[in-house]
Amino acid sequence: MVDKNIRIKDIAKLAGVSVGTVDRVLHNRGRVSPEALKKVTEVMEQIDYKPNLIARTLGSNKNYRIAALLPDPKQDPYWAQSNLGITQAQTEWAQYGIQVELFLFDLLDKNSFQKMAHEVYLAKPDGILIAPIFYHEALPIFELFRETDIPYVLFNTNIPEASPLSFIGQNLYQSGRVGAELLYFGQHQPGTLAVLHIDEDIHDSVHLLEKEKGFREYFKDKGKINFSIIDFILNPKDPSFQKQLEELLEDPALRGIFVSTSKGTSVTASLLEKHGKKDIRLVGYDILDENLRYLKSGIIDFLINQNPKRQASLGISHLVNHLMFKKGTPGTDLFPLEVITQQNVDSYLGSGIH
Repeated sequence: MVDKNIRIKDIAKLAGVSVGTVDRVLHNRGRVSPEALKKVTEVMEQIDYKPNLIARTLGSNKNYRIAALLPDPKQDPYWAQSNLGITQAQTEWAQYGIQVELFLFDLLDKNSFQKMAHEVYLAKPDGILIAPIFYHEALPIFELFRETDIPYVLFNTNIPEASPLSFIGQNLYQSGRVGAELLYFGQHQPGTLAVLHIDEDIHDSVHLLEKEKGFREYFKDKGKINFSIIDFILNPKDPSFQKQLEELLEDPALRGIFVSTSKGTSVTASLLEKHGKKDIRLVGYDILDENLRYLKSGIIDFLINQNPKRQASLGISHLVNHLMFKKGTPGTDLFPLEVITQQNVDSYLGSGIH
């Protein structure tokens, strides 16, 4: 069957149901028996019936509103990438009646997160995409969302107690273990390895705690090693920030640094470059512009790519498939742990998959 010629009656014939039943399934109106719904959705999956094909051929009588709750992209290039992914998804789905509204909160302000989350609740959208970076503040928000039966998708940070429609991101515990392996590999001299959290409230940041847990347990599982592991929590707004970081870099026993955030990676790399410390191995996150520059110059040794743009874009698509097409979504959609080096970065960027 040629895609462009698919009509309601074609789907009805393949499913063994009436044209009216297919129409009700596609447009979510009227009553449809579970058996009929199953037949229609199975046919749509078998013929790989695309959302844009449905919209173009059959149209839709309902507009869906999706709220996206995330940190202000002006504060951090990582979240700017997430915002790009949402903008891209919004453009792709706009012609099918999907509207996406941004609700931006201050990356460093828990009260701002709570305030914007309540605005989302009051807006009563049809679906919500959320980056719940503040663990304790997010829990009561999820209770509110559940009361209204609004489906929500988490990205970047997984909070299992939230019972979301789907989580999109990475296994952050395993990510920390990969970071540890990258720091440890080929190290022959005893010394110190540092875990560095910059610009974050680590005690309320589940995603960073999971990375550090994985990092530390990698070495615990190794047994006896000739390294001491230290962790630093630094705030760039603190007047002593640069002094604290410079004191860390002056430690002659320091062999490597694992930075848990993408913005923190570039901040650390800039000081390593400033002090000529290319011999200290640096492992961080994400192929953002500044990080790419330091990777290519050899200051950063490895980047673990989290693909924030694709995470956010896929989150919108999961909600659309759930709302408009009644398609199931994976409870967990984990991205691979992609390790980017000076040697493979150009081929990776040229592949267009980032």
